[in-house]
Amino acid sequence: MLRSIDRALAALVLAFALLVAGGVHAQPLKVRISWVTTPAHLPPLFMERPELMTRAGQSYTVEAVRLPGMAQTVAALAAGELDIALLTFPMLPLAAHGAKLDDLRIIASEYLDGEDGHYSAEFLTLKDSALHKPEDIKGKKIALPMRGGSDEMALRAVARKLGLDEKRDYTIVEAAPQELKAMLLDGRADVVAIGQPGMSADPTVHDAARPLFTQRDALGPTAQVVWVARASFLERNRAALVDFMADALRMRRFLTDPKNHAQAVDIVARATKWPREKIDSWLFTKADFYRTPDGLPELSMLQQNIKQVVDLGLAKSGLDVRKYQDFSLAKDAGERLKQ
Repeated sequence: MLRSIDRALAALVLAFALLVAGGVHAQPLKVRISWVTTPAHLPPLFMERPELMTRAGQSYTVEAVRLPGMAQTVAALAAGELDIALLTFPMLPLAAHGAKLDDLRIIASEYLDGEDGHYSAEFLTLKDSALHKPEDIKGKKIALPMRGGSDEMALRAVARKLGLDEKRDYTIVEAAPQELKAMLLDGRADVVAIGQPGMSADPTVHDAARPLFTQRDALGPTAQVVWVARASFLERNRAALVDFMADALRMRRFLTDPKNHAQAVDIVARATKWPREKIDSWLFTKADFYRTPDGLPELSMLQQNIKQVVDLGLAKSGLDVRKYQDFSLAKDAGERLKQ
């Protein structure tokens, strides 16, 4: 009897020791992941189909954190208020150098702009305007949703090819994304940068406006938005993060599979409170951004995009993306989904 009690006590002591040694693994890992706008950013949609997030509540939980823009996203990551950040490629040098995130790691792709046959951000003008080619922007007012982003990069690239200078030849004004439509329609801007397919598909915009050029015209395809995290966070929580990445990839593939289009429209309509007819024609189709099925960025494309950031004067120095990447989680997650 005493030996049985001793064995039971020893087992309890061992279990407690393993629990203590496991530390953060005793409870599901909380993954705080950023987003700015959806459905371009998928994190707010992950838990809309909980049966696809098979390890949620077991090895991890996910919190989609809404932030107003990319600068705030970098600040939140630097302050430890985020675990995974969705960043546009022009923000990577700022995050790595400006915010001194030396251990920044690019871990996955969110979407590409201008991939062959897919949507690219547009610079729109009114159909009855006198602007018909990019050089017609001389002397005009152009509205952008933010300075320092890919919109400004595309505009600078076009202007450089044409020998145009902002201070001398055209004017940039910043406006909230929701204000751009009104600015174009009521003539407060001659051209507006529209970075989301849903806005250009809006009937009132589609019927009144036409594209003058696209981001692809100016920059070629871009690895537009990527997932980044701190190396220390990845190292401490690898097993749970592979679980999360596998579930996120499963949800991504479900949403982008054409046979699930009606269900995907329902999910996004429910999450955004938009009418189905506002999104049905373009959501997760070739009229939308392109998403790689394996969730991996194209390194050569991303490196070229970073070089463009520096060449166009939006960052003082670039970065070697090979030294800032850790695709092992996404690769392991992809292998798991093959099983």
